[in-house]
Amino acid sequence: MKRIVVSTDAAPKAIGPYSQAIWAGDFLFCSGQIAPSAGDTAAQTKQALEQIRALLASQGLDMDSVVKTTVFLADMNDFPLMNDVYAQFFPLAPPARSTVQVGRLPKDARVEIDVVAVRWNCG
Repeated sequence: MKRIVVSTDAAPKAIGPYSQAIWAGDFLFCSGQIAPSAGDTAAQTKQALEQIRALLASQGLDMDSVVKTTVFLADMNDFPLMNDVYAQFFPLAPPARSTVQVGRLPKDARVEIDVVAVRWNCG
């Protein structure tokens, strides 16, 4: 299986030595997305998920392709704010998810979200 690096202008460039996403077979592993300048946790969640949507679209995928997410929160008290926005992006059959509180996120963001998506081979 060949590993393919994704680099697209559809999502923010990496802020360190990592790829925006990596294809491994039919799975797309997307690096965490942050949006520290977007405002509070709800606004940052929305922006991070919009960035993920754009990254997926650049690869011919959509939010229904997401099978697993990890949400990193600076403060678990913000869980309801994040969860309300998150639910809008995954209204039916949401993916598996882990949510953890962390000590600090890059650029002092309030939330970071990464996803694993799959290219369904139909037919």
